[in-house]
Amino acid sequence: MANFIQSVDERTRLAGANRLEVLLFTLGRDRNTGREEKFGINVFKVREVLRSPDVVKAPDMPPGVEGMVSLRGTMIPVVDLAHFCEIDVEEKPLSMIVTEYNRSMQGFLVHAVDQILRMEWNQIKVPPTMMSHRHGGLINAVAELEGGTIVMMMDVEKVLEETSKQGSDPLLFDGIEKVEHPATIFYADDSSVARKQIERTLDKMGLNHIAAINGKDAWQKLGDLAERAKSENRPLTDLLQVILTDIEMPEMDGFVLTRQIKQDKRFDGIPVIMHSSLSADANVNLGKSVGADGYVAKFSPRDLAAAIAPHIKGKTEKELIEKLA
Repeated sequence: MANFIQSVDERTRLAGANRLEVLLFTLGRDRNTGREEKFGINVFKVREVLRSPDVVKAPDMPPGVEGMVSLRGTMIPVVDLAHFCEIDVEEKPLSMIVTEYNRSMQGFLVHAVDQILRMEWNQIKVPPTMMSHRHGGLINAVAELEGGTIVMMMDVEKVLEETSKQGSDPLLFDGIEKVEHPATIFYADDSSVARKQIERTLDKMGLNHIAAINGKDAWQKLGDLAERAKSENRPLTDLLQVILTDIEMPEMDGFVLTRQIKQDKRFDGIPVIMHSSLSADANVNLGKSVGADGYVAKFSPRDLAAAIAPHIKGKTEKELIEKLA
């Protein structure tokens, strides 16, 4: 299983080409439906895959959290994904997927790990509404494999938020100050949990905001804004001051979106900040290579506010200088 996680450099190049590797797994046969469905997770979030370990039970754990396990001296929470996804399975979990994102590690108990598939982000689609509400609302993308098999992509950020309440602590927003000048932020993220936290952060800053649910949706909406500015014979910077983008998104990832923005002269002067749970140096460097003006890790509203504020202030100071000149 350890062979799964071999080449960070190669996977970083894939991400820059709108491609990714997906680790497929199953949670067991559902007693209610008789089916064994396939799920997936971006390999970038996977640290290693192990046999299902002995879990130390702990009191007052949220539903679906089995307890803790020591991994080379680090205690990490262990989530039974079948229980968490509201699936009544016949088999016991045989494997644990160790993930690392949002600056923390978690273990996901699964029935079996299948294989790694190399895919393009445009093969991964936003799920139909009916499917997105299944399994506790944890499905935020789907892909169809050869032969018609459907793979459901887990919103692992939602798992973390619901098991640890990491993103909902009101104290996270303490100390965020309102900016002195009005501005509009455009943000793209496929996770409903992340979008809510971004919106709350921008509201605390007193900023206007426009949302998109993935890179393709963002590119279309940004194009519409650019056309509006052109029709009104005004610079786009009057309508939009900062673009904020996630990396992992169906149909078009944040690296490709950033590259397209930076290659389009209509968006000159508008900074792009990447906001991602993939905080490894390789991803930060790739963000810089496609032209990103900043990179901030989820879920820290104060860090996000600190990353946005200088771009707002910098633009305002420049405008004042121009007016006084």
